[in-house]
Amino acid sequence: MKEMTYIRAIREALIEEMDKDDKVFMLGENIRGCAFEHTSGLVDKFGLDRILDTPLSETAIAGAGIGSAIMGYRPVVDFMFADFMYVASDEILLKSAQWRFMQGGKVQVPVVFLAAAGGYQMNANEHSRIQTSLFLHHPGLKVVVPATPYDAKGLLKTAIRDNNPVVFLWHKMLMTDTGEVPEEEYSIPLGEADIKREGTDITVVANSYMTHLALQAAEELEGRIGVEVVDLRSLEPLDLDTVLRSLEKTERLVVVDEDTERCGFAGELCAQVIDQGFDLLDAPIKRVCARNYPIPGGYMEEHVLPNTEKIKAAIEEVMA
Repeated sequence: MKEMTYIRAIREALIEEMDKDDKVFMLGENIRGCAFEHTSGLVDKFGLDRILDTPLSETAIAGAGIGSAIMGYRPVVDFMFADFMYVASDEILLKSAQWRFMQGGKVQVPVVFLAAAGGYQMNANEHSRIQTSLFLHHPGLKVVVPATPYDAKGLLKTAIRDNNPVVFLWHKMLMTDTGEVPEEEYSIPLGEADIKREGTDITVVANSYMTHLALQAAEELEGRIGVEVVDLRSLEPLDLDTVLRSLEKTERLVVVDEDTERCGFAGELCAQVIDQGFDLLDAPIKRVCARNYPIPGGYMEEHVLPNTEKIKAAIEEVMA
């Protein structure tokens, strides 16, 4: 094992997959200029034909990626910030997600839509969203939200090899987080959650940066409440079985998600748990999500987004 930052783990996954398959290439906004460190040095290693800077036209970027995927390439489309993906919503949501179905299964669309997501950096509403519910609402898209360097690398390698469009959202707050990453080749299947912390009293299901907030809350409650933290890693496909197995032990559930509470992923997960595991529950489920409000700039942001204190309060309320 070696220690590596989250953003460097993403870079290593890109390099390994581009070394392995010359059909893999990147295109997007300011990737040669290295807006983020995951593209550092890639143009020197792979050349201008495989590391393509594009005009600032998200619709054109997404369309070029989808078209090249249909023609047999495996593009990684880098939007810089996930918020910019709204501009390309027709291409991503209606074209890439449904093209294979609409063509009777005759074509594949192996494209990865890569972007930095999430708040907590006081970047205001247009640079702070993690709009997972938007993508989940459109069948045909896979949605990946890694929380650790190990997961980021292993899941991105799998996403690039997948024959379906994958939205891969990496969180800006995790860029410099370090963790162990294997020296040898590995990948992580999509749709397999990971129990990041064992516990006996209550299950907290989280993803991406929320996993770290949940772990912090669990640590602060240690000795009083045994919190089990389940990191979903991908939201589509969803590993509901791991959640239900955890509930067989704890019988209580808190769901933490950075997207808005209204019409967000947390509500969907709660509905699925009630539908398939209602008898496992010994108390009502609580959600900890962003408020149904734009994300303000500056210090007002903390009043909108989830935090450790809100997670602890939800855990204590369910336990009461």
